[in-house]
Amino acid sequence: MWDGERPPDDHRAGSVYDELYARYLESDDAVVPPTPRITAYVDALLERYPDHADGPTVWASPPVIDEASGPIVYLLMRYSTAEDVSEYAASLAREHGLVCFDPQAEGLRL
Repeated sequence: MWDGERPPDDHRAGSVYDELYARYLESDDAVVPPTPRITAYVDALLERYPDHADGPTVWASPPVIDEASGPIVYLLMRYSTAEDVSEYAASLAREHGLVCFDPQAEGLRL
């Protein structure tokens, strides 16, 4: 998910995703705090799917907020729950005005 304009097609979305991922999630530069919209999205997502380390969680790499930087968050889900969680995450992203791109499917989630 990212905070920004929705690209016109999957190809352009993939390019935007790659740029944001490289700049904010792969970079060794200083940590960039998540934007307010990303933070609000993660908070809302965790209301339904908590990321507590002391109990069962749908997340493969909690805490989820650690996978957020600037305008992007990369959600790592357990395979067994990914279908249900990703559907809800995409719906919630729309509610929060975020772009939802699935890097595994290489396409926008509408």
